[in-house]
Amino acid sequence: MIYEPAEDSELLLEAALQEIKPEDEVIEIGAGSGFVAERLKGKCRYILTTDISPYAARELRRKGLDVVMTDIARGIKKRFSLVLFNPPYVELEDELKRGDWLDVAIDGGRRGIEVIRKFLDMLDEIMDDGGMAILIASSQNEPEVFDLIRERGFVYEIIGERGVFFERLYAIKIWRE
Repeated sequence: MIYEPAEDSELLLEAALQEIKPEDEVIEIGAGSGFVAERLKGKCRYILTTDISPYAARELRRKGLDVVMTDIARGIKKRFSLVLFNPPYVELEDELKRGDWLDVAIDGGRRGIEVIRKFLDMLDEIMDDGGMAILIASSQNEPEVFDLIRERGFVYEIIGERGVFFERLYAIKIWRE
């Protein structure tokens, strides 16, 4: 019922390790198993995790991580210098949906960008002025994901990528100038 760490999780971790600073206050959205957050703990001032799944929230607590069970970061009033998100970025076909929490972890909606759109729409609420976000996306989300970032006035840079199967994964650093 919890998304197992895979190439996208490893890419997010690698990108976060490149950017994290000891003074950072970090939020990992959709932290799932805690793979990334566990490895960042102690490398920053504070880390908070969120997940919509009660199974993931329980696992994150079991691993000693601070967790809020919520959709993306809804209801969180704090702002963070580093925001991390490995969202569901594929469009899950109806015949593959099982109606469980794993669907929520995998299905990004139409063209795999609907969850990314929700994240970008609330990013200013949770990211400090001068802060940055790292978002994982797929070549299947092109060009829409980059259009969405620009339309919201953000600047971006691809800081990591990895080829898997039939797609490329991108670690996208996002900030305001």
